[in-house]
Amino acid sequence: MAAGKKATAHTVCPKPNPKSRPSRATNSKHLRSRQGAFFMMKPQPPIRLQKFMADCGLGSRRFCETLITAGRVKVDGKVITELGTRVEPGRQHVECNGKILQIEPPITLLLNKPPKVICTSDDPKGRTTVLDLLDDLPERVYTVGRLDFMSEGLILVTNDGELTHTLMHPKHHIEKTYQVWVDKPLGHFQQQKAIKGIPNKGEVLRVKSISEGTHTRQGVIHTIILEEGRNRHIRRLMEYFERKIFRLQRTHIGPLQLDTLKPGEWRRAKPSELKLLRQFLAQNTVDSDDE
Repeated sequence: MAAGKKATAHTVCPKPNPKSRPSRATNSKHLRSRQGAFFMMKPQPPIRLQKFMADCGLGSRRFCETLITAGRVKVDGKVITELGTRVEPGRQHVECNGKILQIEPPITLLLNKPPKVICTSDDPKGRTTVLDLLDDLPERVYTVGRLDFMSEGLILVTNDGELTHTLMHPKHHIEKTYQVWVDKPLGHFQQQKAIKGIPNKGEVLRVKSISEGTHTRQGVIHTIILEEGRNRHIRRLMEYFERKIFRLQRTHIGPLQLDTLKPGEWRRAKPSELKLLRQFLAQNTVDSDDE
């Protein structure tokens, strides 16, 4: 987005059959169109192979590590499976699944995921994915974290491997705010129990805070803030309290807000928002031995 240009929300209708086309992450035509540019890059200092791959928009570093150890990555024509390998962008030829890689300019989007849309690059069942909502976007991107199939709301989409690594690292406690519509309110005792934590399937489900219930025609609304997100965290919590969920929406990721984005709409993150996000992450860091 050009400097000074107002952020614009985009609405893209998904194609009738998203399964009929290759996903952006594996679109060979998209990759081939950038092969020539790879050799025009200015040489850079050596960096870890998984970081280079993440910076190319393939996914998180951890995901890229699985590609390396699976033998799907070549450097200068040689298969590499060692995670400590370093490469020199602009000097060495890096391929994944036979497709050449190059670092793209970083881009981060805020998207309002509708219900019945999945947060993967493609789906064997042919269901609509988040990337189908971004069909006119030239960059290769991926989602940071997930919302389940029926949940809706704010999700980040990016090709910035460094930002993804920071957001997903356990030492950063990034708050996420949700609104949940249920059939009956949680009482004070139940709210305190959710804050202290509830054992469930070998995990402890807890919330940082939960509001008093607000009665509406669509159900009772609770605002919930999580610092750690388990799979189907809020849904499992409400199942424990025998509450029926009518709707579940994420409204905030740290300082980033859903604002006026309608379901299916997206916009590019403003530089001021990304600066605020990085400041938030720096201030919400705990000691960790995990590197």
